[in-house]
Amino acid sequence: MNKEKVLVTGIIPEAGLSELKQNFDVTYDPEKETREWVLEHLSEYEGLLIMGMKGDRELIDAGTNLKIITANGVGFDHIDIEYAKQKDIVVANCPQGVRVPTAEMTFTLLLATVRHLHFYDKVVRSGQWIDVSEPQYMGMSLQGKTLGVYGMGRIGSEVAKFAQVFGMKVIYNKRHQLDSATEANLNIQYVDFETLIEMADVVTLHAPATQATTGIFNAQVFNKMKNSAYIINAARGQLINQDDLIAALKNGDIAGAGLDVYETEPDIPQALRDLDNVVLSPHAGTGTLEARTAIAREASQNLISYLRDKKPLNQVNK
Repeated sequence: MNKEKVLVTGIIPEAGLSELKQNFDVTYDPEKETREWVLEHLSEYEGLLIMGMKGDRELIDAGTNLKIITANGVGFDHIDIEYAKQKDIVVANCPQGVRVPTAEMTFTLLLATVRHLHFYDKVVRSGQWIDVSEPQYMGMSLQGKTLGVYGMGRIGSEVAKFAQVFGMKVIYNKRHQLDSATEANLNIQYVDFETLIEMADVVTLHAPATQATTGIFNAQVFNKMKNSAYIINAARGQLINQDDLIAALKNGDIAGAGLDVYETEPDIPQALRDLDNVVLSPHAGTGTLEARTAIAREASQNLISYLRDKKPLNQVNK
């Protein structure tokens, strides 16, 4: 009996694909799998594990025998999920493997940003020295401060736990308030969006990029935040109006930003790169071997469960 065929795009730790290869005829060759190659050959495959490529209408139309597409991560805004649904193609994502590593990156950026590590590192590497007794060179301590979490899902919940270890109070906002038992368990308080941005000393973003959330952090919002507040984004670059952020950072409307994702990624404006009150990272939220292997295994399970057992896991286009 011929095994069903699965195509894997992007650079994936092969250890995470071992079970997938036991069940299916897997093609994984990052050097040759350009978009042109994928469009030419995708009709040969029933499953697609997609990374580093848009799953748009052109690609979906090329996959005439596709039954399932799985993202290699939690984000799926690069896949046209509604068009896939019209074509009876299941689209799945990987919400578990990204949870802790992305929360770790969020808090890494948070600490580096509020303690001015980029600026300190730049000064010391240049052979200079500064006296941090001078107020303009001082960072901010976290104990007793308020963390505002925008989007309290799996990742936001982990960040809330980290923050409380540092003695922070945690408030949050999301489309639907959590139940009181979950709030009590996480020791968090729901507030409306206006209250979140006005009260928070640090705001971390954990929402998906949708029509409602795109550009939600803009000039109006930055003007309402404390001048001493910081914003951290390891979610989606589209949540922040990048030009407005640059202006707010230059004008002192907010104190700083820690960014792992960008509105114009991978093209980062020189004006943003020149700022000393920003810590920048190249979309590396899940950039550990452990995390990427776990995500590949989760993506593999999505494919195995549906192609072998006809049971969709983590489907996002029901």
